[in-house]
Amino acid sequence: MYQSIRIAAQPTPHPDVIVCLIFDDKTLHHCDQDLDARHHRILSSAIKRGDVKGENGEITVVQSMDGSVFALLGLGKRNEFSADRSRSAAGRLAKSLHKLEAKVAQISVPKETLATVDVSALGCAIGEGIGLGNFKFDEHKRPPKDEPAATELAVHVFCAGEDAKIGAACVRGLELAESANFARRLAATPPNVATTEFIAKKAQELARDSGLKCKIIDGSAAEKLKLVGIENVGKASIHKPCLIELSYTPRGKSPFTLLLIGKTICFDTGGLSIKPREGMRGMKYDKCGGMAVLGAMREVARIKPNFRVVGLLPTAENSIAHNALRVDDILHYPNGVSVEVTNTDAEGRLVLADALIYGVKEHKPAAVVDLATLTGGVVVGLGRTYAGYFCSDDKLRARLENASEASGERIWRLPMHEDYKELMKAKHADIWNSAPMREAHPIQGAAFLSNFIDAAVPWAHIDIAGTADLERDKAPFVAGPTGFGVRLLANLVAQWK
Repeated sequence: MYQSIRIAAQPTPHPDVIVCLIFDDKTLHHCDQDLDARHHRILSSAIKRGDVKGENGEITVVQSMDGSVFALLGLGKRNEFSADRSRSAAGRLAKSLHKLEAKVAQISVPKETLATVDVSALGCAIGEGIGLGNFKFDEHKRPPKDEPAATELAVHVFCAGEDAKIGAACVRGLELAESANFARRLAATPPNVATTEFIAKKAQELARDSGLKCKIIDGSAAEKLKLVGIENVGKASIHKPCLIELSYTPRGKSPFTLLLIGKTICFDTGGLSIKPREGMRGMKYDKCGGMAVLGAMREVARIKPNFRVVGLLPTAENSIAHNALRVDDILHYPNGVSVEVTNTDAEGRLVLADALIYGVKEHKPAAVVDLATLTGGVVVGLGRTYAGYFCSDDKLRARLENASEASGERIWRLPMHEDYKELMKAKHADIWNSAPMREAHPIQGAAFLSNFIDAAVPWAHIDIAGTADLERDKAPFVAGPTGFGVRLLANLVAQWK
């Protein structure tokens, strides 16, 4: 795929590919009708032949006698058109442009298309789609002999009377996609490379390059803070656990702090409660919550909000050795809560508990959002379309749902009743890390975490186990990590600003 993409907000006289938008009614817009007439009805002829259906993301390529190349990009039903649909269509377009070896592409957005979609939302979605669709993780593969030569792409996006607005929105969308791709690349990195030390180094590099501050808490410092979850989950691995802290502080006085937490299990064997063979495949993605926070902090440095933002990554490898965490072990957390371990494969909540306690005590945040590939149960309940989330604070919930709408990263609120918290009460400790019954399993995870945060602090827990990666291509994503949460959190910060 392209090594770099840039957006321009005006037409270009010499595009390699001219992209025309078309709905499933197969009606050419006025500007495309003029284009069609100048090129011997090449577009309308393709429609009459039945080559064009206009389905969302469908791309029909035609070439005129003078060598001009056109790509008719389908947007589906006109009355169902949305920014989200244009995002997936633009993702398919990026791949097609690369196959065509295009270096300069032009997209003219007809004003009629903006009848039901805000120009900024549409522009941002197009930029996101192009960027997300350009992702490819092939660092460990030999380059194919037939790889297209084009390495850079300039996309000229414009709309009569709205050029600057749609262009700026496209640039914003492309930047969001690049931060998501940053997270996706780290998530896809194999566990023999992406160790705890590797992730800590990447966080330090990000801080250096973007002006953030980074602190790595490990060894005796972690012991002093009693990070018992991180220490116990990671103690069987040769790669030592740590708590990674990234922080952004605005100039002048900050009115409050927003705390973002991402579960970062570099690889999850299940520990002594070892996973079956098929269950262990893809466990490099158990760090996707932390990678989403890294990508979001990359965006925070660009957004520069007028409030402080702190990202915490409780980082460990859940491995197996003579000194591994055992079932029946009891952990004592510094907030006074004791945890009876019933399943060493329910380790994510143990490390998140550390981050919640430390983050709230150290930074006194106005709100906390954590992301984690926490439970298979949320995949059973919601599939790979929505992430399940828990939030009892009305204002934070409204902000998250607005950010979800803007980013297309869907979240679905699940209940949190006192009855669910009763499920977590243990026999020999205050709570256990996994209740013996499987009912309401995603809610069990949230109920466990609720013991480690002050009830007065607005808090949301987002279970991204179903949305963090895909097993098959689904535009604008290829199979693999999606970077879910980066754009959601970035929009949360931007809208809060």
